[in-house]
Amino acid sequence: MENKEKVVVRFPPSPTGLFHIGNARTFLFNYLFAKQNDGQIVFRLEDTDKERSKKEYANDIIENLKWLGIEPDFATTVKQSERSEIYKKYLEKLISEDKAYLAEERKDENDEAYSTSSGQVIRFRNPNKKIVFNDLIRGDIEFDTTELKDFVIAKSLEEPVYHLAVVIDDFEMGVNYVIRGDDGISNTPRQILIQEAIGAPRPIYAHLPLILAPDKTKLSKRKHGEQVSVSYYREKGYLPEAIKNFLAMVGWNPGIDQEIFSMTELIKIFDIKKVQKKGAIFNVEKLDWLNREYILHLSDKEKFENFNSEFSKTKWGGSEKTKDEVFMQKLLKLFLDKIHRWGEVKELVEMGEYDYFFEKPVLETNKICWKGEGKEKAKSITEEVLSIMDEKDYEKIKEEIWKLAEKEGKGEVLWPLRYALSGREKSPDPFTLIEILGIPEVINRIKNAIQTL
Repeated sequence: MENKEKVVVRFPPSPTGLFHIGNARTFLFNYLFAKQNDGQIVFRLEDTDKERSKKEYANDIIENLKWLGIEPDFATTVKQSERSEIYKKYLEKLISEDKAYLAEERKDENDEAYSTSSGQVIRFRNPNKKIVFNDLIRGDIEFDTTELKDFVIAKSLEEPVYHLAVVIDDFEMGVNYVIRGDDGISNTPRQILIQEAIGAPRPIYAHLPLILAPDKTKLSKRKHGEQVSVSYYREKGYLPEAIKNFLAMVGWNPGIDQEIFSMTELIKIFDIKKVQKKGAIFNVEKLDWLNREYILHLSDKEKFENFNSEFSKTKWGGSEKTKDEVFMQKLLKLFLDKIHRWGEVKELVEMGEYDYFFEKPVLETNKICWKGEGKEKAKSITEEVLSIMDEKDYEKIKEEIWKLAEKEGKGEVLWPLRYALSGREKSPDPFTLIEILGIPEVINRIKNAIQTL
């Protein structure tokens, strides 16, 4: 970078709700930009909204940043609620210089309304001027501040509102780059006026496109519920590495065919000036694809540990069969063919998708028979399949069953076998079932089918 001044960015979430996926993207872009320029990330909690700010929300933000692995130095966390004396000094100075004044609270459709116990607020004396600032993403942006009138900057000397607090904090903490969502553009002219009034340098701005739902509406809790929170994706079994990779591509394109990036690669190639101006669609299908790629690239040990962890949460968790590592390893392979995130393990199990691996199926006589075949034919073939099981070798069994199928017909042989093992019209192929269930259990289930016929 041409500017040799140390880069200082900030991430100032408000703990008024669960950590938003859009906020996670904003922090990631700040993180990439800071790391790329050997800079610093200031983390503060903007908790001046005492009614809505909750400790549990603050914890949710911190824990999910830790989970994502892109955390700032939490030891230096700043809380606006603990800085009232600092804000008070600035307010007193602004009032003494006639740049702000006490005013009766007034409420009309064109004015901000603040509820105060005294009936008074502190308003900024607007110089009514045009402001032009350069945005790294959007270029020059011009505002006529006249329409802002004399806007409120505090409810009292002890209660600053957002615009004042954020400007003072950025100034005091040396923030020289403000990277935030483009819903913050409208706040910028007020903040620039306050910066000028207190003698603070103007930071360089970059306003990111909002993240949009597939219907191109703003991704919001009110409309899209829990799906806007990072916790939702964490609980659904997405990997933090996949989430980071995905969010980096929401609104930014490196201009190359590569789609999977390590953090080291992202830091190297990230360019804030290449972030798009228009809203970026949150494509869950793309996230699912990306997450599956990350799952498949895990080591065998990591796959097994993740699978076991998720399976332990299911109705079959803790059952005798789950103690058999060989069995669970085979089951893992079956699940890996289907899932895009680890949370799907529990979802599939709870749907009863694989109950037949843990309990003997209840069979219906007519369903054992292949289309148009009678019970005697089905019984005869099933007995022949049973005799093949004496081989005790999986590959040899598979070979002999295929020979029988070529002789008698694939449907006539494979259908009764698959149904006998699963009790389902839809299930994995019979050879997969044999491999996972094990030959002793397969023999028992075939005998049960013969008895049913």
